[in-house]
Parts: sequence; structure tokens; C-alpha cells
Amino acid sequence: MKHILLLLFLLPLFSIGQAKKISLEEAILLSQKKSPDYQAAVNKFRSSYWKYRNYKSSFLPQVSLSATIPSYSEEIKPIEQDNGTQNFQNISRLNTDLRLNVSQNVSFTGGTLSLSSNINRIRNFGDSESTSYFYTPYSIRYSQNSIFYNRFKWDKKIEPLLNEEAKRNFIEAMENISLKSCNQYFTLLKLQIQAKIAKTNFANSDTLYKIAQGRFHSGKIAENDLLRMELQYLNAKNNVTNNSISLKKASQNLALFLGFETENLELEIPQNLELFDVKLSKALKEAKSNRKSVIQFRRQRLQAEKELARVKGTNKINLTLDANFGRSSRSSTGIDAVFDNYTKQQGVVLSMRIPIIDWGLSKSARKIAEANLDLTNTNINQDKRNFEQEIELHVLNWSNQRNLLSISKKAQEIAIKSYEITKNRYLLGKIEITDLNISLQEKDKAIVTYLNSLERFWSDYYTLRKLTLFDFRTNKKIKAEDLLFD
Repeated sequence: MKHILLLLFLLPLFSIGQAKKISLEEAILLSQKKSPDYQAAVNKFRSSYWKYRNYKSSFLPQVSLSATIPSYSEEIKPIEQDNGTQNFQNISRLNTDLRLNVSQNVSFTGGTLSLSSNINRIRNFGDSESTSYFYTPYSIRYSQNSIFYNRFKWDKKIEPLLNEEAKRNFIEAMENISLKSCNQYFTLLKLQIQAKIAKTNFANSDTLYKIAQGRFHSGKIAENDLLRMELQYLNAKNNVTNNSISLKKASQNLALFLGFETENLELEIPQNLELFDVKLSKALKEAKSNRKSVIQFRRQRLQAEKELARVKGTNKINLTLDANFGRSSRSSTGIDAVFDNYTKQQGVVLSMRIPIIDWGLSKSARKIAEANLDLTNTNINQDKRNFEQEIELHVLNWSNQRNLLSISKKAQEIAIKSYEITKNRYLLGKIEITDLNISLQEKDKAIVTYLNSLERFWSDYYTLRKLTLFDFRTNKKIKAEDLLFD
């Protein structure tokens, strides 16, 4: 019976036209499909996905075909003669080239292995026309920029973490959308309820004011009581007007966030969640298993270690390697002859750079990298403590909030019933207007307090999901694949 009286009390006393009715869970589902925040989260997630695909592809064989068809040049160049002198001659040349190349990054060593084949034709014009060919059936080359620093080894550790971090970041972004949608939903809901309360209070004040006028004219109440009732009537009228602007703004904000064309929304009061306990050990376990922060800590440490390894591997003795082996031939008599009489082409270049005097440049770079690694470790340890503390405090808050919601709901029912009794006693002339006003204020305050408790209850629930990426209602992990709608 109490629930029926409560629903009847909260029903609007006026028609709201063709308002679109919507529940909290429907609003959250819509926000996860149509909101601007969802589109931004999806685009960011897809960008990270393709970035990881790009990284994976870089360790697959890359095949390319290049050609020069043709390259023509005409210029005057100094040509050395047999006797050691130089003459300037006019040179006209048509060059055609075709090359096939296969390359492969070698993660184990940090270098690049390539296999290429090419054929080149040069046609000389002028006083003595000639055509020559150069053919390389195969050429195997290996190159490495630094012998002591393997970038691929570090990327192989870091890039998968970045990919997993992007997935978890997307899930957290979706939970943020749920939380934001919940907050906007309750902002509008409270304003709608307050508008209904204001209209109800205004209607009651109008009735009571008319009754007070009759009593005053019959000499049953003093003028002071009539003036108090008139003041209550005017205040109730002002409240109806003042709520309209805030109500319209909140309606527009929620409609825009949910992708509605209409802002004429009628929100349902969410029911309490079924009771379930959240143990701190379980929450910490799921948070450490699911949150992006855990992956982020590992990734940040590896990136700092990678930078230190790069500085150590390149700042003192820097060795680079370039080696190739292949076959080639040339011909000036015709293209058929170029496929005979192959000769070797091979070479190895090992370059070394050793700083002799750099005025502490190498040492300072190493010290900076070491200091950054120490700072990263310090920040990670602090972030871990804050991370665990945040989970612990919110689990405790979740348990308390359920009790507070139960108390505020009971207080609301009592305040509404008390006001109805007080109003009836005032109509019978058994109490003063002051008692009625106090009961009215207590009733309005209790309703707002209950709505605030209900908002915190649902907000805490979605915050708990965001902090752990785990749905304790269904006892399931929240996965990125389940949140992609297109």
C-alpha cells in the first residue's frame, strides 16, 4: 500500500504530451551505441587495433616491385681520356630499370635481411650509340644499425602490451559512458520529480490558500495566518517557474547524449538492484586482472628499460653491419648475353664509432635514462598503492551505500505519510500553518534525499564496474568484443 501511495504521489498532475518513456538501463544502452563519447572511444580503439596490425605485418616478408620506365637525361660531363686529360662531352642516355625485392625484419638479431633481383638497360645516344645491360639474378643483403641494441626485441615485448592496454582502455571508456549516462539521467530525473513536486505543492497551496481566505473572512484565523498561507502560495508558484529552465537544459543534454531528436523525455525511477556482496579480495583480484593500469605499469617500465638499453647500446661503442652476396653479369652485345658469365658480387662492411672526447655527453645521456627508469619505478609503486586504496575505499562505500539507500527510502515514505496526516489535521483546524510548512519541507527534503541516495547507489555500481571491469551482478568479466555494436 505504501508503494502504491508513493507512485500515486509522484505521478504528474499534468499531461506531458507524447513524451518518450525511458529507463536507466535503456538510456545506458543507447549511450553505448549512439553517444559522441562512444564514437570517440570506438575510433580510438580501432586506431590502436590497426597500429598493432601494422606492427605485426612489419615482421612478415615484404615484397615490392619497382621500375624506372624510362629515365632520360642529356647533359655535358667531363670525361677522362686515356692520356689522363679530361674533355667535356655531350651525353644523352635512356635508362630503364626493373627490380624485385623481398625483405624481412629479423627480430632475433635486430637487423633486416633482403633478397633482390634486377635488370638494367642503358641506351647511349650521340656520336657512338650503344646499348648495355646489367643483370643481377639475386643479391642477398643483411644490414643492422646497431650490434649492441636490438629495437625489435623490445618492441616484441611492448607492442602486445599496448594492444592489450588499448582493449582495456576501450572497456573503461565504455564504463565511463555508463557512469556519465547514469549521472545525466539522474540529473534530469531529479528535476522532473522536483517539477512534479512543485506543481503538486502549488496545487495544494492554491487549495489551502482559498480555504484560509474563507476562514479569515469567517473570523476563524488571524490575518497573520492568512499572510503566511499567501506567502506559501507565492513561493510554490515561483518554484514551478524556476524549475522549468533547469529542466529544459537537462532534457536537452540527455537527449543529445543519447542521440534523440526529441527532448521530451519521461524518465522512470530505477528500482533497487538485487542484493549482492562484493568482497575486497575479489574486487582487487578482478581489478588487477582486468584493469588497463596493471598493463600500463608493465608497459611504462619496459619503455624506460628500452630507452636505457638504447643509450647503453649506442652511446659508447656503436657497431653497424652491412653484408651482401650475389651474382651479376653485364653485356653490351645484346640481352641474351647478359644471362651468361655471371660474376660474384659480395661485400661486408662493419663500421665502428667510438667517442674519444664528448665532454660527458654519453655519460649524461646514460644517467638521464637511469634516472627516468628510477622515477618510473617510483611512480608505478605509488600508482599501485593508490590503485589498491581506491578499490578498497569504493568496496567499503558500496556496502554502506546500500544501507543508506534503505534508510532514505524508509524516511521518504514516513515523510510523505506524515505530510498527508498533517495536511488533513490542518484542514480540520487542529494545527497551525507553521506545522504544515515544516511538514511540507521535511517531505520535499526526504524525497530529494532518497533520489540522491538512489543516484549514488547506481553511480557506485557503475563506478565499481569501471574500477574492476567486472560485472558482479552476472559474475562475468566485461570484454571489449561484447561492447562493439558496429
